[in-house]
Amino acid sequence: MLSKRTGVVVLVTLTLVVIIAAILSPRIAQPLAYHNFADRRVWLDIPNFGDVVSNAGFAIVIVFAGMILTAIGSSYYHLAPDNDRLVWDRLPMTIVFMALVAAMVIERISVPIGLALLPLLSLIGIASVVEWHLSEINGASDLRFYAALQGYAVLLLLAILLLPPRYTRSSDLAVVVGFYVLAKITEAADRPIFAFGHVASGHTIKHLAAAAAGLWILRMLQKRRPVELPEHA
Repeated sequence: MLSKRTGVVVLVTLTLVVIIAAILSPRIAQPLAYHNFADRRVWLDIPNFGDVVSNAGFAIVIVFAGMILTAIGSSYYHLAPDNDRLVWDRLPMTIVFMALVAAMVIERISVPIGLALLPLLSLIGIASVVEWHLSEINGASDLRFYAALQGYAVLLLLAILLLPPRYTRSSDLAVVVGFYVLAKITEAADRPIFAFGHVASGHTIKHLAAAAAGLWILRMLQKRRPVELPEHA
């Protein structure tokens, strides 16, 4: 485990590295083919039924407002996928990511710092989606800021695990990251997964994996206990 001071240095360094990398990296365009999902089946008069209804998994985790908004925004997007609707899919997700980062700062580093960072991180997350959407409107599609922020959130959560915990069940966060990685893998393999039996598409499974990550966080909060500090002689 790192000391809090060393941990803060690591986190600040990581933040600066991601910012510099995002600035220096080439522009990342949003491919129009992104909206061309594998499972377009209509059921109960709901277009793209699998990708729409699988968002119910987010709503089940009702303890998190961001997850509710994600369920609504993602369902709205998948009813008629395009760049304008994708904004409402991505906005809630950035709020969830940034709130989780702030929560971990509160737990592992400092309550006042984490509370002060929560609105700032949320605004930065929202700004990353707005910046991407404006780049689309101006004909210069650029996902760098949004993509960097997602990667940053995952790396930061992994780095924070090196700091002394105040509660048990820290390993559950590694499971959460695992579900996130699974979600990204199945998202990328949308069509091959759907082609295997035409039961569910990779993107539908992505929604379920991401919802499972939220459920695992809820499970962690229910089961964890304060870490008992060793008594000094």
